[in-house]
Amino acid sequence: MGIELGLPEQFNAADYFVDRNVREGRGDKVAILCEDRSLTYGQVQAGVNRIGNGLKGLGVRMEDRVALMLLDTEVYPQAFFGAIKTGAVPICLNTLMRPKDYLYFLNDSRARVLMLDAALIDVFDPIRKDLRFLEHIVVVNGQAPEWAQSFDRFVEGRSSQLEAAPTGPDDSCFWLYSSGSTGAPKGAVHLQHDMVYCVETYGKQVLGVREDDKCFSAAKLFFAYGLGNGLYFPFSIGATAVYMPARPTAASVYETIARHRPTIFFGVPTLYASMLQAEGGLDGVRLCVSAGEALPADILRRWVERHHVQIADGIGSTEISHIFISNSIDSIKPGSSGKVVPGYEAKIVDENFNEVAVGEIGTLLIKGDSICAFYWNKHEKTKATFLGDWINTDDKYYKDEEGFYYYVGRANDMLKVGGIWVSPVEVENCLIAHPAIFECAVVGATDKDNLVKPRAFIVLKPGYSPGEEMEKELKEYVKKHLAHYKFPRWIVFVDELPKTATGKLKRFELRER
Repeated sequence: MGIELGLPEQFNAADYFVDRNVREGRGDKVAILCEDRSLTYGQVQAGVNRIGNGLKGLGVRMEDRVALMLLDTEVYPQAFFGAIKTGAVPICLNTLMRPKDYLYFLNDSRARVLMLDAALIDVFDPIRKDLRFLEHIVVVNGQAPEWAQSFDRFVEGRSSQLEAAPTGPDDSCFWLYSSGSTGAPKGAVHLQHDMVYCVETYGKQVLGVREDDKCFSAAKLFFAYGLGNGLYFPFSIGATAVYMPARPTAASVYETIARHRPTIFFGVPTLYASMLQAEGGLDGVRLCVSAGEALPADILRRWVERHHVQIADGIGSTEISHIFISNSIDSIKPGSSGKVVPGYEAKIVDENFNEVAVGEIGTLLIKGDSICAFYWNKHEKTKATFLGDWINTDDKYYKDEEGFYYYVGRANDMLKVGGIWVSPVEVENCLIAHPAIFECAVVGATDKDNLVKPRAFIVLKPGYSPGEEMEKELKEYVKKHLAHYKFPRWIVFVDELPKTATGKLKRFELRER
């Protein structure tokens, strides 16, 4: 069942997540640790207000869009909440995309202002003259070119005092763009109350985030998962956020953990697999969290054996803001996505939207008050996805007798082999348990009779060599552990798997190979 937030008629998320910490006596508490720098909540509040006043000085009005093309540094939360406090709407842009992607994001959103990290100038510059709505560019963390304004100049002389705009719980608050793995990216329009709902559900009832926690997310702030992990969960309770602007490699993550000793670490399955192959420790970490892709049971087993810290795997989405089904530290079932997070409802349905029996595979629908209002400028897609109070995730799942949910693939990923449905995730979870395999992906391919069979793409660990013997060994391994018809008829050895910028597997690219 849903929960009642009891928010006042006039509500601004920046006041809730920033100003409230100062009002409650945490002005001198460290809010952010980034490399060798730290900011208190009082300093963050002053920065939020200066940026908000800077935006107002540019003529930004309520509901205008402000695009954030920023790395994870202490500027990010100040810019995010600075826009929200004025009633403007920040748009969190993926920092790993190509120029043509930014052209699409900025023209589609009609953002009037772009806050651009200096490290990303080169990828932005090629599309600068093709932007139809952008009026102002503010460059942070470095020198601004002649066509932009420096951040220092932008905030120079701006007051550190700012009254929050008179928004309400149902006003537009921020946008997140979907990954676009199935067509053009979609702008998910989130409301002022959505972050609070995620805090009251997953943040408090699953994570149990505390004021003395330090939250470190390898998943970046532009990602729905990372935005909660590294921003509104710690800020909701006056905890500390740890930021790392660098790319999250196993080495850089272990280094950041050693430096700042976070208590909660948020990663993705690919990163956990990489970290198992590298040297490093988890001193201070009480809980690890995984999302973005299903966490294979074998990676969880090896992680706990080595680090003695559990990983709570879950599933979330851009549209629902954060995680809505999850394992918790005291209730973990390896290989599952966990149970429904309190405050959300779930049902698994067939093609006619009738609920299926326990153990049967169907499409997952979710109900909860952090679901975005709609997709910007995508009317038909909005109607197909948002079904009254429910959202169609387009994920295939089944539920066991204990209420644990198991991911079996996206609707268009499932394979029908010999008339029987096969989950590529199940075959992958079997393969990843083999000691030679670092990563793998399974897709459908057709044989000489034009019948669909599983095809596996394999990344081997160092010290193992591809070849006919390894191929035969892997096929026999799957036959031994799964039903015979599920084994991959073809094995393709590759150096790496294609991923989206948020770490999700691009199965469609593998299907085209």
